[in-house]
Amino acid sequence: MPLEAGLLEILACPACHAPLREETTTEENPELVCQGQGCGLAYPVRDDIPVLLVDEARRPA
Repeated sequence: MPLEAGLLEILACPACHAPLREETTTEENPELVCQGQGCGLAYPVRDDIPVLLVDEARRPA
């Protein structure tokens, strides 16, 4: 289930404070990806709850 648009408007990357965008590569592993230049961390969404912890984020390839 996609996140509410209002929620995406207020969320920001904890590392660089840039906006996040929702990216769904698979139904099982949705992520919020940082749009900041040079950052690009991808935060997991588990049970419809964004996990905005830098330690849990996937680094860009």
